[in-house]
Amino acid sequence: MGKFIIYQMFLRAFSKSNLPESSLLLENYRCDFNSCGKFNNVTEDRILELKKLSVSAVWYTGVIAHGSKSEVDGIYQGNKSIIKGEAGSPYAIRDYYDLAPELAEDIDNRFSEFDALIERTHNAGLKVIIDFVPNHVFREYKSKTDNFSDENFYLLSDQLHLPESLGGEYYENPAKATGNNCFSPYPQINDWYETIKLNYENKDTWEKMLRILLFWLSKGVDGFRCDMIELVPAEFFGWAISKVKERYPDALFIGEAYQIDNYQRYLELGKFDLLYDKSIYYDTLIEVLKGYKGASVLSEGWKRLGQMQSSMLNFLENHDEQRISSEFMVRDGMKAIPAVAFSALFNKAPFMLYFGQEFGESGMLEEGFSGKDGRTSIFDYTLVPSINRFLNGKLTKEEKSIYKKYKEILKSATTSIFSYGESFDLGYVNPHSEYFNPEKQFAFLRSYKGKGALVVINFDSQPADIQVNIPLHAFEYLNLKESDKFNSRDKISCKIASYDYLIIKL
Repeated sequence: MGKFIIYQMFLRAFSKSNLPESSLLLENYRCDFNSCGKFNNVTEDRILELKKLSVSAVWYTGVIAHGSKSEVDGIYQGNKSIIKGEAGSPYAIRDYYDLAPELAEDIDNRFSEFDALIERTHNAGLKVIIDFVPNHVFREYKSKTDNFSDENFYLLSDQLHLPESLGGEYYENPAKATGNNCFSPYPQINDWYETIKLNYENKDTWEKMLRILLFWLSKGVDGFRCDMIELVPAEFFGWAISKVKERYPDALFIGEAYQIDNYQRYLELGKFDLLYDKSIYYDTLIEVLKGYKGASVLSEGWKRLGQMQSSMLNFLENHDEQRISSEFMVRDGMKAIPAVAFSALFNKAPFMLYFGQEFGESGMLEEGFSGKDGRTSIFDYTLVPSINRFLNGKLTKEEKSIYKKYKEILKSATTSIFSYGESFDLGYVNPHSEYFNPEKQFAFLRSYKGKGALVVINFDSQPADIQVNIPLHAFEYLNLKESDKFNSRDKISCKIASYDYLIIKL
């Protein structure tokens, strides 16, 4: 199958609106102004385009019913006093057994439209991933299928008092703890006041969450990106994932984890297939791209991760992180190419990209609740300019160039050498010299079944003439044969452009 590549699509913002560019700056981020992406927007052609990008699975974000200010006939979306933005957070689930109605063209047949989306995705050979939010639910959670009771929450000793700035009224007595572990009846504006934390001291909570997982798998979903797993006991995941895999052995579980000290626990005890690698390669690559650290620090990552490397999910963007091309990061999508090449090619770990990243989306619109923060808002109905241009066949020249680079990198990443091969970091045998600057360049080998490839990455704003030394030990470790052209006696010379990478087959 090759390296697993995940494409995160925030479905609500995957819209082909024909609004003029100026309308992308509308201050009113309502569904009826900026439109809303639909299940049916993700056509067979769009999915096949993802296939050309070497994508293996699509993470459809925001599909489950959540608190929203959107007006939908006959469906209660929640008290507006506790909803962030116009659309509401997709991580404030109001009914785990329902779909967000605004994503359907025919609301009464929303499950049929979602079923058809799953079928289109599967027909293209891609897997379907959705969110599982085990730590918290919307403060007004109501389900006709399987509801929660007070015993599933942490009850506090006083009435809930929301921040005055929210306006409106909301009564809750006794108050319940918020999803971000605010055990106070006085949550602040930055608390997750729209959510209630679930109580895993009650085994009934375990059973309810297992039933939710099984429900969505029965609908054809292939796996889950599990939200904020470090706020939930690893023991629950170990139990639930084991139960799920008795019936669905191929079900995929990806954990959103941030602390490397927790990685081993959630892989072994929690039985996750993959974990976010936020603490090592993401954080390090961002520092290298910003010039805070030299490229040589990347060598520390594989030493710290050890055998866990292949269980990490490498990424440079998702809905929580600032866009790599934003003014808060590197401002230019091409400058991110070295980091993309490293993330996708250095080891066996899968790679994830966020919709629009492949075009250099900047995420710099002034967006309702979030403001201008370098992210694509998850709280309002916003359009994503690069996605909008792509869907309307109007990508800029620069966006097309960035897209081409992503296609090249990910196509290489899915070949056998980069999917299954061993890695050898060449940093220690290539110290600073006239022809190699370890603060700006990084080089490594990959090999599989006697075939090898040398990868050279340039994080510099200037092109470089590079000479790379490959020690005899590398050939022995990777079971590669020396040749007249590639051996441990001569350095390999190459020219590399600014913010670029090279793959040289051995």
